[in-house]
Parts: sequence; structure tokens; C-alpha cells
Amino acid sequence: MAKILLLAGDFTEDYETMVPFQTLLACGHTVHAVCPGKKAGDKVSTAIHDFEGDQTYTEKPGHKFTLNATFDEAKPESYDALVIPGGRAPEYLRLDPKVLAVVRHFFETNKPVASVCHGAQILAAAGVLKGRTCSAYPACRPDVELSGGKYAEIAVDDAVTDGNLVTAPAWPAHPAWLKQFMAILPA
Repeated sequence: MAKILLLAGDFTEDYETMVPFQTLLACGHTVHAVCPGKKAGDKVSTAIHDFEGDQTYTEKPGHKFTLNATFDEAKPESYDALVIPGGRAPEYLRLDPKVLAVVRHFFETNKPVASVCHGAQILAAAGVLKGRTCSAYPACRPDVELSGGKYAEIAVDDAVTDGNLVTAPAWPAHPAWLKQFMAILPA
């Protein structure tokens, strides 16, 4: 089974953090959820983003998510794969050089990476999307394209795989996104 690193942060999207974390654990993988500046046992606030007919998503308070590992102690070379949830956390996590170095490690070593929704903001900031096909929340299309990636305009409940990268537009894609991600995880 794979050892997976999940990058969380305050106001990460609730479902995009909880569902992959719990699903991957239930399937027998080891998942370490980390956040820069926080340690194992600390909590991050999550947000619930929903599609209720407005021009963009609405936001409501989510659950408190307990981290089970410490960011500064998590060495990317000891992990098989990376999960990047969306929400508002990526807009500030992408400013952290250590986060970007972690992301680059997974691309430089061709390890599986799963990103959903606004997670593409971190991928774009890390400079790993050039020539890659990437889905994301539609408002992140400029981030994907300006970083040299090809934006995959797919249904909100679909996902796309490009080599070691599995991406999806939002949490309704969890079944497709997680299925594609688990298909490329090491045995």
C-alpha cells in the first residue's frame, strides 16, 4: 500500500480534504495530513463550498480537521504520492516556498499527484504544469493556462489523468478522481 502526503491548510475545502483522507485510509493506504506551521494534533478549519445557482460557489464553515503529521517532519522522498485539496487554502499555501518544493519533488520523481478544484493554484505556482493537461475549478483556468498547462474543460463530476497527474474540477468528481488516482498508485 502507498504512503500518501495530503497538503491541508485553513479553509481547505471540507469534502476535498475529508473524503480523500478517509477513503485512502479505508483502502489500506497510509495518509499523512500536514499543514505548514502546524504539527500533528493541530486542527485546520475547513470550508464547505456548494453550487447553489450563484455565479460562483457559496462558502459555509466546515469541520475542524485534525492533522496527523507535522509538515516540517514530513520528508517528500519518503512518500509515494501527494494529494492537494482545493478550497481557499491553496491561494496562501502557494506562497510558501517549502510547499512548492514538496510539489516539485513529486513531479521531478514522477510520483502520483492528485489535485482538485483550487489545488491547481499550487501546481501553477510550483511551475509543474507546462505542457500538462489539468482540470480545476473554472476560475483557476487562467492559472493553469498562464503557467503553460492545457486546461481540461470537463464535467464537474469527471476527472482527467495526464501521466502522474490526476485532476478534477470540484468535489462532485470524487468517484472519478479517486478511482483514477488509485489506479496509478504503487501497489
